[in-house]
Amino acid sequence: MDTRLKKRPRMAWFRLEWWLPALIAALILLFWEWQVKIGGLSALFFPAPSTIIITLKKLLTNGEMTKNLGATLFRVFAGFLLGGLPGLILGLSMGWSKKMRTIIDPFVAAAHPMPKIAILPLILIIFGIGELSKVIAIAIAAFFPMLINTMAGVRQISPLYFEVAQNYGANRIKVFTRVVLPGSLFMVFTGVRLALNISLLISIAVELVIAKEGLGAMIWFSWETLQTEVLYASLFMIAIIGIFLNFSIQRIALHIIPWYEEQKA
Repeated sequence: MDTRLKKRPRMAWFRLEWWLPALIAALILLFWEWQVKIGGLSALFFPAPSTIIITLKKLLTNGEMTKNLGATLFRVFAGFLLGGLPGLILGLSMGWSKKMRTIIDPFVAAAHPMPKIAILPLILIIFGIGELSKVIAIAIAAFFPMLINTMAGVRQISPLYFEVAQNYGANRIKVFTRVVLPGSLFMVFTGVRLALNISLLISIAVELVIAKEGLGAMIWFSWETLQTEVLYASLFMIAIIGIFLNFSIQRIALHIIPWYEEQKA
């Protein structure tokens, strides 16, 4: 029985979550290539996928893409760690403590809907126009999905588990390690996935505005110079990063919490 349960998520992953999207993407790219060849799409505004791939290879070879990719990834992970870790800790605390949730939740409800890119000018005034301000903007964006999902993960744990732990004389540390943390892991990983995706999104948005390096800066410069093949190559690289991040998180989650795939379904 255990063997079958372990194999099912892998089979579902390869059959449904990988091959079908890959097939659809391949068909779209072939249709796009064909439309450019016959003149149905303008090669200036919609360069052929083959041209984009050649451009991407060239950018990787001369180091331009690698340099900008490194700058973006540094900001994404630095901002995620700076905002995600406090969000995780505070989310666990708010989910476990009704008193803390009552005090802090109104502030979260007020700040969360605020567009994070809209407060970038304020961040620049406080932290300057250097690298720190970019990381702070990303950290603020990563903080809220991590906090809210973690808090929801703790709150969805059945009170019965807490009662059983208390009946067996478990102290607060054991309740946290044996009930709160394991019971909220599914939502924690959901928060990690959202926080990383939003970190990437905000990183690109910030780079479009104030950065000289990064994928967002590449997109802005290619738009100004009408190098649309570079623009599409940058967007393609962002899509690859997004796929890689989500795939990695799901693989890690399956190792730590084997029931992740069943709950996700």
